[in-house]
Amino acid sequence: MPDFVHLHVHTQYSILDGAAAIKPLVKRAKELGMPALAITDHGNMYGVKSFHDTATEAGIKPILGCEVYVVKNRFEKDKDEKAGDHLILLAKNLTGYHNLCKMVSYSFTEGFYYKPRVDKQLLEQYHEGLVCCSACLGGELPQAIMHNDMEEARRVVEWFRGVFGEDYYLELQLHPSGDPRKDADVYENQVLVNRALLRLAKEYGVKYICTNDVHFILAEDAVAHDHLICLNTGRDLDDPNRMRYTFQEYLKSPEEMAALFADHPEALATTLEIASKVEQYELTHAPLMPNFPPPPEFPMPLAELRESFVKKVGDKELLERIAAAQSVEELDALVEHDHDLREKLMVAKQYCYLKDLTYKGARLRYGETLDERVKERISYELGTIEWMGFPGYFLIVWDYIRAAREMGVSVGPGRGSAAGSVVAYCLKITNIDPLKYDLLFERFLNPERISLPDVDVDFDEDGRADVLKYCVQKYGPKRVAQIVTFGTMAPKLAIRDVARVQKLALSESDRLAKLVPDKVAPAKGQAPFEFVYQESPELAAERQSQNPLIRNTLKYAEKLEGSIRQTGVHACGVIIGQDDLENFAPMAVAKDADLNVVEFEGKQVESVGLIKMDFLGLRTLSIIKDAVANVKSVHGIDVDIDAIPLDDAATYEVFARGDTTGLFQFESPGMKKHLRNLRPNRFEDLIAMNALYRPGPMEYIPNFIARKQGQEPVTYEIPDMEEYLSDTYGITVYQEQVMLLSQKLAGFTGGEADTLRKAMGKKKRDVLDKMKPKFIEGCRERGHDSRICEKIWGDWEAFASYAFNKSHSTCYAYIAYQTGYLKAHYPSEFMAALLSRNLTDIKQITLYMSECKRMGIRVLGPDINESMHRFSSNKAGDVRFGLAAVKGVGEAAVESIVEERRRGGKFRDIYDFMERVNFTAVNRKCLDNIAYAGGFDSITDFHRCKFFGADLRDNSGLTFMDLLIRYGQRYQSEKNNAQQSLFGGGGQIDIQRPTLPACADWGQLETLNKEREMIGLYLSAHPLDEYAVIIRNMCKVQLSDLDNLDHLRGQEIAVAGMVVAVQNLMTKTGKPWGKFTLEDYNGTHEFALFGKDYENFRKYLFKDYFLFIRGKVQPKPYNDELEFKFISMVQLAEMRDTMIREMHLQLAVDEITADLVRELSEKVRASEGSTTLRVNVCDPKAQVSVSLFSRLHKVCLSADLVSFLEEREIRYTIS
Repeated sequence: MPDFVHLHVHTQYSILDGAAAIKPLVKRAKELGMPALAITDHGNMYGVKSFHDTATEAGIKPILGCEVYVVKNRFEKDKDEKAGDHLILLAKNLTGYHNLCKMVSYSFTEGFYYKPRVDKQLLEQYHEGLVCCSACLGGELPQAIMHNDMEEARRVVEWFRGVFGEDYYLELQLHPSGDPRKDADVYENQVLVNRALLRLAKEYGVKYICTNDVHFILAEDAVAHDHLICLNTGRDLDDPNRMRYTFQEYLKSPEEMAALFADHPEALATTLEIASKVEQYELTHAPLMPNFPPPPEFPMPLAELRESFVKKVGDKELLERIAAAQSVEELDALVEHDHDLREKLMVAKQYCYLKDLTYKGARLRYGETLDERVKERISYELGTIEWMGFPGYFLIVWDYIRAAREMGVSVGPGRGSAAGSVVAYCLKITNIDPLKYDLLFERFLNPERISLPDVDVDFDEDGRADVLKYCVQKYGPKRVAQIVTFGTMAPKLAIRDVARVQKLALSESDRLAKLVPDKVAPAKGQAPFEFVYQESPELAAERQSQNPLIRNTLKYAEKLEGSIRQTGVHACGVIIGQDDLENFAPMAVAKDADLNVVEFEGKQVESVGLIKMDFLGLRTLSIIKDAVANVKSVHGIDVDIDAIPLDDAATYEVFARGDTTGLFQFESPGMKKHLRNLRPNRFEDLIAMNALYRPGPMEYIPNFIARKQGQEPVTYEIPDMEEYLSDTYGITVYQEQVMLLSQKLAGFTGGEADTLRKAMGKKKRDVLDKMKPKFIEGCRERGHDSRICEKIWGDWEAFASYAFNKSHSTCYAYIAYQTGYLKAHYPSEFMAALLSRNLTDIKQITLYMSECKRMGIRVLGPDINESMHRFSSNKAGDVRFGLAAVKGVGEAAVESIVEERRRGGKFRDIYDFMERVNFTAVNRKCLDNIAYAGGFDSITDFHRCKFFGADLRDNSGLTFMDLLIRYGQRYQSEKNNAQQSLFGGGGQIDIQRPTLPACADWGQLETLNKEREMIGLYLSAHPLDEYAVIIRNMCKVQLSDLDNLDHLRGQEIAVAGMVVAVQNLMTKTGKPWGKFTLEDYNGTHEFALFGKDYENFRKYLFKDYFLFIRGKVQPKPYNDELEFKFISMVQLAEMRDTMIREMHLQLAVDEITADLVRELSEKVRASEGSTTLRVNVCDPKAQVSVSLFSRLHKVCLSADLVSFLEEREIRYTIS
């Protein structure tokens, strides 16, 4: 077998250009017997860490490289040079790797213009440790040859040989395709270039290699790759002018490469020479802790510093010199020229500062005199942090959380296992006392298993960016970065993408994509499309479709599934480095990133030693912050939300009633049901429910509830278990309980307990098999029955994979409790905050508006005299829409209106408003939209439509709004002129006010539709209100219930709503069909009508029709999929007026007054219709009733009549 190594290889990280996934690529190289393999993606190093690890594991030497784009000046944004010349760079050693990282980083951060670009200045500066190859036809040297400029070609060779010396190689390629057009573009040019390269090699004594510019793995992958290129370039497959590869760019065998370059076997041999130059080196690195020197004003205790420093020093002579040092300055001088010792001394200084901060914080948290338990725990944690070398990490986190609080940013009480640290609690990194809730430090930092600390911090949504900005200012923009993520083609997207380039009809593409299950969850080892075909036989059958476009769409979608489609940014991951980050990993820029991004994904970032921290923006913290601000604004009360009592009865009553809509993590219907049964009355109940309400442990909830309510005995296998299980009524709920009990029952250390927790959670059988005998023996030594301990171990193994992190559950239960407290004590202020933070989600807005109604809170529309930016509350307990919630009304306009209101008082009328408003900030569109939304209703005595009407007596055609704006502008101009006049202008401004136009009012539906267009929903009324009594009494399901028909199987149901969209269509066979969207109070649903249903009901398919529909939920004739089968359809007006037979009123005799009789009679006469009115008068005390009905008067179920009955709380039914 000829020896050969591929040195020019593109993986799928050459995004939408390379189709080679790393694992199958390495596997194929192994099959071909290759000792080494390179990665050279276009302009980036996204894949090098994954490639390095995969190749090393497979026993193949990884050669890490990049195909860079070279321009004259990377800082120039010149369109003529946006592409750049291609060049292959390969790292020979760790120095070369770091130099390549720097070059690629600067190509993004300094040279990015359409593509990341380097220049020759960078090549000169960072060439050490790198091999350079002249690249494909896109390289500078091949381009000069193709332009027949051999003088330039010689200059290129001389320059690169001068920089890289013997590490500069010329690159030969041959891609004969047999396609005349492709060969003319590529192969013939390659032959021409190769001849010239061979001459230049001889002339300059430069060696040459052969490569294949690999873009996919197997020859059979060429067509799929061709589709990928179409996606990349935005072209169709049949476009004659699109970019095309030769189909030869696959991972060829050494034999195939030898056949191509039969005349030049030395070109193959030289690839091995390069491979042998490349050293084996590791990319993994110990944690590179960011520097956090203690402030100069901190009085560094010399004795403590020395004591900490010497723990990491073994040299006897050095220890003596350290002991002799009389000051901190002498210690600094001692380590000045030794990097390693400087690092160790810095860690010791950080430890001293951390210790000082911790004990100061402890006295604030626990009181001036610390008890032994607190002191012992702090000492243990500080010792572990010191030994692991992490005091700097804690100081950094402490610092940016401190800064966040000082900036007014809301910080969560903690998140994840960090809440188990008392040190973190003392530093106010977390806000939950670990000792009070049995939270464990080892769950966070296991002293027997060194791993990076991981403190995830929740900030309010608005404040996260401020904290990030603070870190950038403190550490520098080159030391703080975000983390790249990669979006891949899932099956549904792959089908749509391939269908598009093949020009498959959009309707067919949509149909195929909709056959893919929404949740694709393949088993281990199962390909995603295998799962899809298994779950969707209908889609699987399409692989044999008569339409070749459909067959090919599925064929190539399956091949391209999983391909990287674009880069993104990790939602919360932030890197803080001890030096400029390009010294440790390649950096890039990303479209959605505020900072540069590290080119490795999260876990890879940590493996190369960089410290990742999670800055999360949590909406609930913003809601809490806004609610507290609302309370201050309305009531003048400062609520310290972090100091509220945890035994507040009103708060627990909210949870016990299940009134948890809007409460963090407690608002699902299932959770509400369990809360009503549980009736929580202590914080521990909320912690447990937060942990239990998830797949797996959910099955224990009934037992948990029964034990709390005394319906089931609380038992413990061993009495000693009560200490840690009593809070959860004898049920193991948390991972921490397993850890604590293993220590108490079997004498495990904290570290061993955490190892057990992790092994059980991840089902590590080898670790568990080693630990079980130790557990059983430890229990036996402490006098426990071995058989019972065997059972306990078995129960733990079964449950531990589901058991939840108590630290995390406690923190999030605390946030939930805070939201519950605000809802209990300041309901309108809380609901206003909740609505404000969900402005863009109309479904949530509708849900929370319904909750306001249930709570008796009125939600009022926008008002020019009361609305703030967002939703706000008032002293009456109402919630008011914010002006910024009105479409097209920006922050600047709202700020201007609110500021003018503060300065000059409320607006008296529309003329006063126009006289005072700043027309620069508040434009015509703003004014129109506020008027449409009803924002001026409180300062006008006319219908809002008048703003947009023109007076029929006026030929100018100007609307009333036009005239008002002209009036306001002229008034302000004259007022300004008068103030600047010689005499000071204190007189009256006399301008005639425009008069109200004589024009017709809008109907209610048009008014409401305009309102909805502006604020996203019906607010002042709803078009269906006229029929609310029918919907409430005759419809037992809502339209949103039709999204999941399983629970309605076999039932005959009725729904009602307004038609908001209609389409009348034709099938492929020319048969008419239609679809329409119906909307009720809570949502929408799309219905389709075919065949006779369409014929029978098409007369109702008109926008703004109000319909009442009966149907049955049943399986479709050809499969078991459920459908809503129409039975009848009628207009709601017709049903109300002719089909409601009787209305029954229920009156107690002691409620009947003369006024009631008179008012009811008036309403009945005003609501004449065809429905029989029956009145049942009863005397509950005497248990006597009489039924009456009116022969003279029949009624219509008008909104006026129904409103009267409901306001008077008169019970009624209809039939």
